[in-house]
Amino acid sequence: MDAALIILAGIFGLLIGSFLNVVICRVPNGRSIVTPPSACPGCGALIRPADNIPVISWLLLRGRCRQCRTSISVRYPIVELGTAVFFAATVGWALFHRPSFALAGSGVGFALAVVAYLYLAAVSVALALIDLDTHTLPDRIVLPSYVVGASLFGTSSVVTGDYESLLGACIGMGALWLFYLLLAVVYPGGMGFGDVKLAGVLGLFLGWLGWGPLVVGAFAAFLLGGTYAIVLVVTRRANRKSGIPFGPWMLAGAWVGIFGGQQLWTAYLGAFGLS
Repeated sequence: MDAALIILAGIFGLLIGSFLNVVICRVPNGRSIVTPPSACPGCGALIRPADNIPVISWLLLRGRCRQCRTSISVRYPIVELGTAVFFAATVGWALFHRPSFALAGSGVGFALAVVAYLYLAAVSVALALIDLDTHTLPDRIVLPSYVVGASLFGTSSVVTGDYESLLGACIGMGALWLFYLLLAVVYPGGMGFGDVKLAGVLGLFLGWLGWGPLVVGAFAAFLLGGTYAIVLVVTRRANRKSGIPFGPWMLAGAWVGIFGGQQLWTAYLGAFGLS
């Protein structure tokens, strides 16, 4: 049963990945993600339903438009396949850690929490690529994430009576938002307010899981981002004044905290005899 759920999550991820390609392309330009239908950027021909099957259509068409043979970026199938793997991994992680969710007694409550993290997975893919492309974290994606996360976690808590996790989510949201706000005020050139708004979202999802994932997720962002920046400077692909988007590393760090934060936190405390 668990294996079937993971496979279904992967298939669903393929479909969501196809939609995310539209989001990544249109949201930074302020365009609608609903209309007009997807079309070839070269000749403007509408993409047929048969040519819009995630990954498979790109492979069958050999990465080119059926009409004008314009090359279609390999990033499209990569986003689709990557989202599929991401969704499958998220469901696998949730099933493996189900008892630690404090939701084992309620299938509905557990399902709501899983949906919340699948939503975060989709948002993470979109925001990371948009930030890399445009150095922005659009409010159209970030701000609704507060509402979606709070609604799903809040409903889950009502169903299960697990208000401790909800309190942790609220504390995590406020703490990480305030921490990034202070960084933005103290060092405005290195931290934007888009990062501040994203920090609150990530704190919400990390705090729901506990203090370990929250601390590890927050720290991992700076560790990964700092390491990447050092590599760029050492290889002379950037200098100390280069603008390096931090959003992707905030998101990557958050997922380190989600997938392995509790284990890393327990190991850290154990190394100092504190557990």
